[in-house]
Amino acid sequence: MMDKERLDKIGEFERTLNYTFKNKDLLDRALTHRSFMNECPADSVRDNERLEFLGDAVLELCVSHLLMKKFHDAPEGLLSRMRASIVNERSLARMAKHLSVGRYLRLGKGEEASGGRTKNSILSDTLEAVFAAVYLDCGFDETYAFIARLFSPLIDSCGEALPRRDYKTGLQETSQAKFKVIPQYRLIDESGPEHDKVFKVEVSVSDIVSKTGVGKSKKEAEQQAARKALEEIEGAVETTARHP
Repeated sequence: MMDKERLDKIGEFERTLNYTFKNKDLLDRALTHRSFMNECPADSVRDNERLEFLGDAVLELCVSHLLMKKFHDAPEGLLSRMRASIVNERSLARMAKHLSVGRYLRLGKGEEASGGRTKNSILSDTLEAVFAAVYLDCGFDETYAFIARLFSPLIDSCGEALPRRDYKTGLQETSQAKFKVIPQYRLIDESGPEHDKVFKVEVSVSDIVSKTGVGKSKKEAEQQAARKALEEIEGAVETTARHP
């Protein structure tokens, strides 16, 4: 049973996380380092190592899903490198420091004296344990949303390393090669204030395919429309190849 002081600290950390635990003991355990358990060998005290094990797997799954969702054209090797740049000790420790995880840790006196609250290894492991605690408390869907909120800026920054595909060029080359026609683009909508316009463009390849795209510029909207059209054409070709 947690005392009031510990409950207050747990509540403070919940506000930092923007998540309220139904089972607060899960969060308390996630924040308990093995050095504390070694010095306080009460039957009710458990460290966070098993939670860390689970949290590592939960985090990898969520980040993998987020990367595949955002970069649907990226090859497996690039996705793996992007994930490794996000799910590593240094990156997780930086996020843990941003969330002030060290402030809420339960450490043994020896670990406390040696600066355990600022050690990257302890902070990254603890953050993984926190992810496991959230997962056990609410299930996968809410945990995915929780991790997406924290990691979206890092995932967005991965896009800088991703080679851009020119979908308009790809669609034109494919259309000419397969159908002997050139794609036609048409602006069908323009909305929003002058400084923040949204454009909607339609592309058609004869009467074979017609798709729309939306973007902050006509060029971006055209690229989105071309991507959808190209994916449909390429998908039809793959289906035909499998089922001639």
